[in-house]
Amino acid sequence: MSEKVKPESVSLYPLGTAAAPEPELLCIFGTGDFGRSLGQRLLQTGYRGVYGSRSPHSCGPLPQGAQVMSHAAAAQLASLVFICIHRENYSFLETLAPHLTGKVPCYSQMPLLVPGAHVVKSFNTLSAWALQNGPSDANRQVYLCGNSPEAKQMVVEVATKLGFTVLDRGSLYAARELEDFPLQLFPEWRLPLRVAVGLSASFFFYVLIRDVIYEYVEQGKDTSFRIMVSLANKVFPIVSLIMLCLCYVPGLIAAFLQLYRGTKYKRFPDWLDRWMLCRKQLGLLALGFASLHVLYTLIIPIRYYVRYRLAAITISQIQKNQTDEFVTGMAWRTDSYYSMGILGFALYLVVGITSLPSVSNALSWREFSFIQSKLGYLTLFFCTFHTYLYGWNKFLNHSSYKWYTPPPYMLALVLPSVVLVFKLLVLLPCNTDCPKCTKNTLSFTVKSIRHDNVFLTPTGHLQTSKEAMCSSLWPHPLMTMTS
Repeated sequence: MSEKVKPESVSLYPLGTAAAPEPELLCIFGTGDFGRSLGQRLLQTGYRGVYGSRSPHSCGPLPQGAQVMSHAAAAQLASLVFICIHRENYSFLETLAPHLTGKVPCYSQMPLLVPGAHVVKSFNTLSAWALQNGPSDANRQVYLCGNSPEAKQMVVEVATKLGFTVLDRGSLYAARELEDFPLQLFPEWRLPLRVAVGLSASFFFYVLIRDVIYEYVEQGKDTSFRIMVSLANKVFPIVSLIMLCLCYVPGLIAAFLQLYRGTKYKRFPDWLDRWMLCRKQLGLLALGFASLHVLYTLIIPIRYYVRYRLAAITISQIQKNQTDEFVTGMAWRTDSYYSMGILGFALYLVVGITSLPSVSNALSWREFSFIQSKLGYLTLFFCTFHTYLYGWNKFLNHSSYKWYTPPPYMLALVLPSVVLVFKLLVLLPCNTDCPKCTKNTLSFTVKSIRHDNVFLTPTGHLQTSKEAMCSSLWPHPLMTMTS
């Protein structure tokens, strides 16, 4: 009973008093806005920071806890050096070559040509504001490139601790591409914006000639006040419908092109590839024009011109003691017209919202393809039917052809009608008894696309169906055949 009992556990108290490992020291060349913001983020993450400056004693306010010294002294203390200076001030770095040998210079502007240094290009796509406020969905990605895997791994660890997602762009040959990223101004939106501006200007002048100039020349009426609302409300839905079609036309072209070639493993033409890559932007612009059409339509009852016309018609009927009969057919047509428009716009919103990365990333490939392809075509059908109900039998009226020109809505219906007809042709089963079809039948092609789910990008890289769908957030060209 008097024998001492040996404890089966060891007290952890001594471990609590052990000295914690010293945080890693990182060096930053440059005390400007970007350098100060980067240093502040590094200190908040747990790193130690030292600044290299040509004037250590008069470099302005720096984050609390950071040291500042000459470039040579700062480079000797750290194995990872961030170059946050302008390109025109790079000349002094040649004198620091002995101190940078074996170091990892991480660049915010361009690669450093110093023998013996492991250069990594990174962080140049971020702004000082993004570093100060922390990463968000819009600026969470950090690109990097370099020739040394070990050096890139050091930068990856730092960027990950800062809360960023790192995308490796390969060797230093990609440095020029990374330098151009911050200088680009909506590169993916240029072609869609040009298309939108071109269509809007063309149809605006077309409607202006028919509804304003024609009225003034032929009847002497000044209806120029209609330019602000009435003409705009005619142009917006036309441009929206055509641009929605342009999201699906390249898919149909790709489908028929693959059927003609007999394989899906051949590269698409460059113009078709460029068209497919901007379908998301085309669709979002189409949604914007549709939204403008909805807003302009809602203000119609409060317009002075409309209230004046209604009052004039009412007073005229009272004076003549007349009452218009209720036409059931007209009620059906107008209600159907508004109903198709509401349903089409609702589906428009669903397709547009799911094209956003934050939403599409939460969907499976099957869910995403169902919304973008099947619901997308259903949106096109409702919007086209909405336009047909608007026109109804106006094409039979001779007065609709002012100066022998067709109404604008008839021009807007050409492309959607063609797209829907060709979509039905793609869905039709092929006759396997046909000698020409035995080599490449539509049903075989559809099955191969559905089961293989492998797509060949224009650069010759094979992608899975999930990768191909994620690369373009509006319908993939092959998705038009997977119904």
